[in-house]
Amino acid sequence: MLKLNIRKLSGAACLLLMPALIFSGCSLSGGNTETKKTFFAMDTVMTLTVYGRKSGTADAKMANSEIAAEKAAARILEIEAALSVTSDTSELSRLNASENETAEASDDVLIPLGAALGIAGETGGALDVTVLPLVRAWGFLSKEYRVPSREELDTLLQNVGYSRLRISGREIVRPPGTELDFGAVAKGYAAQEAAELLRGEGVAGAVISLGGNVQTVGQKPGGEKWRIAVADPLDPDHGTIGTLSVGEAAVVTSGGYQRFFERGTVRYHHILDPKKGMPAENELLSVTVVCDNGTKADGLSTALFVMGFPAAMEHYKLQSDLEYGGFEAVFVTKDRRVIVTDGLKQSFAAANNKYDYE
Repeated sequence: MLKLNIRKLSGAACLLLMPALIFSGCSLSGGNTETKKTFFAMDTVMTLTVYGRKSGTADAKMANSEIAAEKAAARILEIEAALSVTSDTSELSRLNASENETAEASDDVLIPLGAALGIAGETGGALDVTVLPLVRAWGFLSKEYRVPSREELDTLLQNVGYSRLRISGREIVRPPGTELDFGAVAKGYAAQEAAELLRGEGVAGAVISLGGNVQTVGQKPGGEKWRIAVADPLDPDHGTIGTLSVGEAAVVTSGGYQRFFERGTVRYHHILDPKKGMPAENELLSVTVVCDNGTKADGLSTALFVMGFPAAMEHYKLQSDLEYGGFEAVFVTKDRRVIVTDGLKQSFAAANNKYDYE
């Protein structure tokens, strides 16, 4: 069982550090192996669990789990190097620092940006990748937390708005003063890329756990469903609200409990409302999205949290049958309700008597 309670990356994206890799492996029946690789990237602990064959076994069609895990970790670090906003040498930081209104970008910028802009358009701007000035002002980038004045936020909001961006071929067009932050989609994109790499390597199965973003590949040994526990937002370090049983899927949770600071009796969390410049405030404690794409799950979990429950549920109903949609969700509210969308009711097992389940 994997627990979704590792702290999610804040609105600020990746912290570029050399990873401390922990490598382990064990044999399973039939000469196959489980390889687990743990490392630090994107400001969080990441774990890859890969099922394949060990060196010297006869089944050459199945991937070597150790090699596959190494390649997946390297791909995640490559994406971190491109999307970090705390490293001056990253592609995203160079783009933000450029005075040019048009800049050519790599796929590791264009693909998540395109996905984020699509979600922004569908959710009325609840997800917005131009919030970096706001994230910086609140101290979520430097971890020197502060509460900006209303006047300061209003000034910064003049440069915030996803509609200020345009993708033209391989170029990003943006007005001066607009800065990009992929914190809401970076780990989801990294998980999606790692999953596609592992499928290409031919692994039997894998679980990619990137600090609260979980993505599964292939089958669990024995053919059972993967079991993923969703954290209790009122007790994220110890409790769960229930367990999801899924096949190949991305499962991502966003919540105000994941990163925050307090001033007096007020708690300020890292998920900012792009229209107000303030932490999103509504009846939600957390949103978990389940779908087939890690980037989409990551961005949608943030957008739905910002929208609040009524609007988020309406969006689910409108989008669930469309090609863009195809997602399911678990909502946890401040009045201790857990609302599970129709497509997950058969695969969700409740596990906490503090909540009412719907």
